This record gives sequence, C-alpha cells and structure tokens, in this order.
Amino acid sequence: MPKMKTHRAAAKRFRITRNGKVLHRKATGNHMLTKKTGSRRRRVEGMSEVSAERKKIRRLLGK
Repeated sequence: MPKMKTHRAAAKRFRITRNGKVLHRKATGNHMLTKKTGSRRRRVEGMSEVSAERKKIRRLLGK
C-alpha cells in the first residue's frame, strides 16, 4: 500500500507542536487593520490551539 499523502490545504492552515497540540492562525488579522485598535490587533496576531476536530486534522497532516 502506498504512503498516505499530506492534505496540502490542511498543511497550509495547521501546525503540530512537539507536544502534539494542533495550532491554527487566528482570523481577522489580514486586512482593514487601520480601524482596529492596537490591543485588538495584538490579540489577533499569532497562533491559537484547535479545540475541536483535533484527531481529524492530525490524520489529514499524516501524523
């Protein structure tokens, strides 16, 4: 049986840490940033942990 391929769309959206947590990029941080406050922009930047469907995402990434 051939190797399972990584789901490329999922690979671009999610990352798995060494401890096995699944991270994704937070929404609303791409455009129209001038009208958003600095505290709101800082809250949006970075990654956050996925709470639901962790098992499904790990399978798509081949981990």
